[in-house]
Amino acid sequence: MALRVAFIGLGVMGFPMAGHLARAGHEVVVYNRTAAKAVYWVEQYGGRSAPTPAAAAEGAEIVLACVGRDSDVHEVTLGGQGAFGAMGKGAVFVDHTTASAGIARKLAEKARGRDFGFVDAPVSGGEQGAKNGQLTIMCGGSEADYAKAEPVMAAYARQCRLLGAAGSGQLTKMVNQICIAGVVQGLSEGLSFARAAGLDPQAVVDVISKGAAQSWQMENRHKTMLADHFEHGFAVEWMRKDLAICLDEARRSGASLPITALIDQFYAEVEKMGGRRWDTSSLFARMEKLRDGRV
Repeated sequence: MALRVAFIGLGVMGFPMAGHLARAGHEVVVYNRTAAKAVYWVEQYGGRSAPTPAAAAEGAEIVLACVGRDSDVHEVTLGGQGAFGAMGKGAVFVDHTTASAGIARKLAEKARGRDFGFVDAPVSGGEQGAKNGQLTIMCGGSEADYAKAEPVMAAYARQCRLLGAAGSGQLTKMVNQICIAGVVQGLSEGLSFARAAGLDPQAVVDVISKGAAQSWQMENRHKTMLADHFEHGFAVEWMRKDLAICLDEARRSGASLPITALIDQFYAEVEKMGGRRWDTSSLFARMEKLRDGRV
């Protein structure tokens, strides 16, 4: 059923996600901090743009957002022109930003006080997943709010699941990022070791990718890693933002993340190499510098 929806944040993820909503037949209003991006989206997909998050959210049944950090989420929801000030009773706000569990719980409480719903719904799958409508969405919130939002999110989801109360989606995304960091570092070490041992790394991957070592990172990143190509994908600076959230949550919960903390420092070294915007697989570039004695 076509709904009136708003989408806030038209970055590399939000732009195609909002596009899928338009293609699914929903009436879409978009807002972006850089207004020209919203104008361009309307040229591509129709609908209309709004000058503020509040103007976009007015009258919308579902309001979705995908911005950068906790501070950005706070601004587009509770700021002077935030969406929460314009949302109506029974509507649902869906936050696709990778943010802290704390802000998810805070916004859920604020939403309840204003008689509308909130779902924290960070995504995994990267830019290609967004473009192809094949994202994995990890959700936290009430069953009723999730039931309203899920058919809308289905426009760009391969899998969408409610994991628990508000904040559970963000906590699950933290698990996702912890696992990815470890896998990328392991793959980087393995490929660097293969080269140092005089093996053909591509031949090695061709064999081990058919066994227990197989991973999404191996399948999708080994070729660009071996080619020393990192100008694509999920940027190191954003992974460091996510790992900082993980480490902060671990300190609160008493969880131990020694490997995650170490890999975060490896990413700090990559940033010093000029790789702030490189793909996260650039951990391999650091390994190669170590192997060559350049560090």
